[in-house]
Amino acid sequence: MAPKDTEACGRCSMTSVVDAASEGDGSDRDLFGDARIEVPEDEMRRVAKPQVLLGRAKRRIDELATRLTYGR
Repeated sequence: MAPKDTEACGRCSMTSVVDAASEGDGSDRDLFGDARIEVPEDEMRRVAKPQVLLGRAKRRIDELATRLTYGR
């Protein structure tokens, strides 16, 4: 089997499944083509912001609980 280029977005496991399923059928189809899975940076930040804020709040609550529990 000839080496393939790596995908830019982490579709490696899908490629492995497709390779295994199409092995031996004589197909040279490029199922992914030039398509890329990309998320605009501003959209990614908008979606990630609540998780960042919740993570900070959790850390502060954990620190407070530790101080109350161990008297530090």
